[in-house]
Amino acid sequence: MADTGGASAPDSWRDSQAISLHHIDPAPIESPAAERDDLLLPDDVIDDEEGYTPKDRRSGTAAAPGLSGTGRGAIYYLTRIQKYSSYAMSLFTTLHISNVSLIPAATRSVDASETYLLMTREIYQTSISEPLLVILPFVAHVGSGVALRLLRRAQNVRRYGGAGLWAGQGSHGHTASPWPEMSYISISGYAFTIFYSGHVLMNRLLPLAVEGDSSNVGLAYIAHGFAKHPAVSWLAYIGLIGIGAGHMVWGTAKWLGLAPSTRGWLKPRNKTVSVVVDRKTRRQRRRRWLSVQGTAVVVAVLWAVGGLGVVARGGPTSGWLGALYDNLYAKAGL
Repeated sequence: MADTGGASAPDSWRDSQAISLHHIDPAPIESPAAERDDLLLPDDVIDDEEGYTPKDRRSGTAAAPGLSGTGRGAIYYLTRIQKYSSYAMSLFTTLHISNVSLIPAATRSVDASETYLLMTREIYQTSISEPLLVILPFVAHVGSGVALRLLRRAQNVRRYGGAGLWAGQGSHGHTASPWPEMSYISISGYAFTIFYSGHVLMNRLLPLAVEGDSSNVGLAYIAHGFAKHPAVSWLAYIGLIGIGAGHMVWGTAKWLGLAPSTRGWLKPRNKTVSVVVDRKTRRQRRRRWLSVQGTAVVVAVLWAVGGLGVVARGGPTSGWLGALYDNLYAKAGL
């Protein structure tokens, strides 16, 4: 009888475990399709001051050979290059917006504002300060952003397999891609790069190529372009100001940790991941979003009040200087 009781105890235990397992819904231990939208590195992810993602801490895949032996890999350094290069550009941006908008708004005159523009050019347009304050920060900022995107794509491929895995479709029927999701800040950054490059081409590089310097190019040159080529000028400067103000303000908010997440209340829900956000969190995020967006609008208005309100209405320039401006715009195909 003792042996029978001893044998039945394990059987009873196994039966109870088997019964309890019947009440558990079957699910795979790891499901790459389900994890993908959580763990794919987004284009601008910064989870903490170290610039890591949670997956990076566990697997160390962010580290690149020869860069670091402490877990601080390529993403860490590229993120800081992108961050601090934007801080370096802020000095030039502040001076430039003051010259082309705030001072003209105060003087209400293009001619009276030219003097201040020439004075501040001595700060950011010398042979030393221009590369340090304008060229290098811009190249570093854009280059590190592109490098981060390529690196995160490579990490996604390493984590989830080779090209064969991405060629098919996910379990929910959407096409899989190793490329990180583009954020609004990243999209505006690439768009702003186009407008900014066109602005530099017309106002700095073209005069250097045609005239040998850009000393004759100032606010009157901008006003001349608005008078002679209004459609192109308005499109170029509205895009430059609108996209530029949004990108700079939202980028700064992201670096300072003030940019709210839009997942679950502003972004459309993902096809594979439903994000549930409670009402209080939604209100908090909405208020922060409105605050940051309101700041972007204020910056755009300050940028435009003198630039589009005064300089754009300054009229054409006559005489030899007007002929020089016409020649420059003609070289650009206008």
